This record gives sequence, C-alpha cells and structure tokens, in this order.
Amino acid sequence: MNTSPSMSSGMVFDRTGISAVIFDYGGTLDTNARHWAHVLWEGYLHSGYFGRLTQEQFRLAYVFGERALAKAPIVCPQDNFRVVLEKKIERETFFLCEEGILDMNEARRMETVRSVADYCYTYACRVTARSRQVLLSLQEKYKLVLVSNFYGNIETVLQDFSLDFFGRIIESAVVGVRKPDPAIFRLGVEAAGCEPEACVVVGDSYEKDIVPARKAGCRTVWLKGEEWQPTEVDRSLSDAVITDLPQLLNLL
Repeated sequence: MNTSPSMSSGMVFDRTGISAVIFDYGGTLDTNARHWAHVLWEGYLHSGYFGRLTQEQFRLAYVFGERALAKAPIVCPQDNFRVVLEKKIERETFFLCEEGILDMNEARRMETVRSVADYCYTYACRVTARSRQVLLSLQEKYKLVLVSNFYGNIETVLQDFSLDFFGRIIESAVVGVRKPDPAIFRLGVEAAGCEPEACVVVGDSYEKDIVPARKAGCRTVWLKGEEWQPTEVDRSLSDAVITDLPQLLNLL
C-alpha cells in the first residue's frame, strides 16, 4: 500500500504552529476516502441477488435513503453504525421495490437488508481499526476535534468503533449547522481553543471539508479517494493531498 504523501502544488506541508487536528468522520475515518455509495453498492453485489440492478438505479435509491434519514428523526442517539446501516438500507430497498425496480417479498427484502449491512459494517470495522492507530498516535501531540454531518448518534458510533479520542465533537444534528457551511468549522476551531491557522482540517470531501475549512481560516489536508463522481478541483485550496489516512503521520 502506498504510504508516501502527495503534496498539492509541489509544496512541502508546514506543520509549524499546528496545535489541533479537526477530523471529518464519514468517508474519512470509516472508509478511507471511499464514498459510502461505492461501499454500499459493493455490499449489494456481494449479497448475490442484484444481477439486474444497475448502479444508476442504486444511486437513486441511495439518494432517497440519505434524504429520508436527514429529514426525519429515524436514527436514535443510542444507535450504533450497524443499526444506522440497516435503517439506511431498509429505505433504499423500499424505494427499489416501490419503484418496481426490484421484485421481492418482505422476508427476502429484510434478509437483503441484513446481508448488505453485515458486509458494510465489516468493511467499516476494518477501516476504523486502521484509523484508530492514526488517532492514537496523533493524540499524543495534538488536540483532536471531530466535525461531522451526522444524525445525532456520532458518540455512540465512535464508542462502537473505539474511536473516542476526541476532546470535543461538533455534530451537525446537535449544533444545527451542516457542511459545507464554514460556520461548522468555526465551531470546531472554537472547540479546539486555538486560532484557525493553528488547526489543520482532514477530510475526504473537497466541497464539504476542504473549501469551507479554508474559508474558516484553517489549514487543510485532503484525503482523496473514490468520490461520488470524478471531479476536477482547484487543489491550491488544500495544503496537502493524501490517498491513505496513515500517510497523515508523515505530515504531522
């Protein structure tokens, strides 16, 4: 696995004066920059029932599920990530059946929900185990803050994956601000108790993490991976680009 960091614009990352690291959660700590749509699609294929389901049809179901969880209080504070996955996939499969894309009875649908959730949860367990080692190392030198668009249960998820290294957590469902609003990163800086330039933000989404973090005055490290769809961006907004989270230890 590649372990050498890729620097944006040929510049060497300057760690001078950094006292806090602000992490994104979803897509950063749990998938190592693979968009969750790709992981879920892989889970559907692994279940063995979806030979005639196209990726474009699945993407429609993915968006439906994401909106459903964002609009209504479906996720409870005590839900771990396995439960969140089941709730998400249940709504995706409901959409696919309602739209006539899939034809399965309720028992088969719920069996599918469990199968896909099992695959994706196992995937997240593997990735978060690697992320844990990164956080364990960084906590010795920096204040760690989490800034995440999540459903109100991020603390339960962190405990489930043994990722409870953060002194402060800024969660969109709790503070009422969502990325890409730079205000959520300003709350992260305030939680870190230092100036914006002393904070480095690490995230997988260029539009939701890197751009607003720079607007908030923070330094940034973009964890670039398998995005929702390939996009061309101005990398000058990122102080460094990495493709594997452990590469962060070469920078900080």
